[in-house]
Amino acid sequence: MEPLNRFPQVMQEYLVSRVREVNAENLEHIMSLRTKKDALEYQNQLRRNMRRVFGRKPRRTPLNPRITGVVERDEYRIEKVIIDSHPGLAVTGNLYVPKGRTEPGPAVLGVCGHSGEGKGCEAYQSFSQGLARKGYVVFIFDPLSQGERIQYPDGEGGSHVGGCCAEHNFMGRQNILVGPYFGSWRVWDGMRAMDYLLSRPEVDPECVGLTGNSGGGTMTTLILANDDRFAMGAPSCYVTSWRCNAENELPADAEQQPPWTLGLGMEMSDLLMLQAPKPLIVLTQESDYFDQRGSLDVYDRLKRVW
Repeated sequence: MEPLNRFPQVMQEYLVSRVREVNAENLEHIMSLRTKKDALEYQNQLRRNMRRVFGRKPRRTPLNPRITGVVERDEYRIEKVIIDSHPGLAVTGNLYVPKGRTEPGPAVLGVCGHSGEGKGCEAYQSFSQGLARKGYVVFIFDPLSQGERIQYPDGEGGSHVGGCCAEHNFMGRQNILVGPYFGSWRVWDGMRAMDYLLSRPEVDPECVGLTGNSGGGTMTTLILANDDRFAMGAPSCYVTSWRCNAENELPADAEQQPPWTLGLGMEMSDLLMLQAPKPLIVLTQESDYFDQRGSLDVYDRLKRVW
């Protein structure tokens, strides 16, 4: 007799039903906002929620910035930079500085997606160089487990855990057991990278944007939920809805599902609400892992608050 296997989807179906409930209640709440006062009160509630989700911010310690090399190009130079986001935790990055500028100007903090090469990935090199040629200072840094920041080295240039996603989930599961959310470590790296960018005399502190694609879109979204210093934000290929992720049974890295959000009645759109009323661009792509139908749903919710 074949073994009974009648209930393989019971947990998935239950979770999807709960996520749909949160999604519907969240939409009803947002669409009930009628005035600027309502929107500001909603933002204040979200700030309280973010403290629950991301925990207490670490103490700002010396960045200890050092430049290990400079590459001269025709219209810009690349400075190879290392900063310490925590004491002893090095963050490697490239700073692209346009030539010929005499006054502080606009800047962009770039956040890498899930490339093993980190900032060395061809797409992120092209992104940084293109903006530098347009006159932007660009700082792009390696996330944990990417580029020059492998956390579980095998002694041969790789990781004994696996690729960057494997390392993220390995660290993320460990963190769940002891309390801190892995995404909070990632956010803090981004906030300290912003501190460094603002320390540069070439940068106008009122004109700094934040952007990233895929895993970088994740971190753009999470950083914007925690740091109000950016003049604009542009997360790409991450922003959708928790409902779509659940219905699609989408696997995600440890940092991509912040804890407590569903329990607090939040949808993914709420992670971006604190950016209002400053400029925000939600970038999507057809047939992406992150469902574009959810992106359009997020847009409707954000538009209500803006």
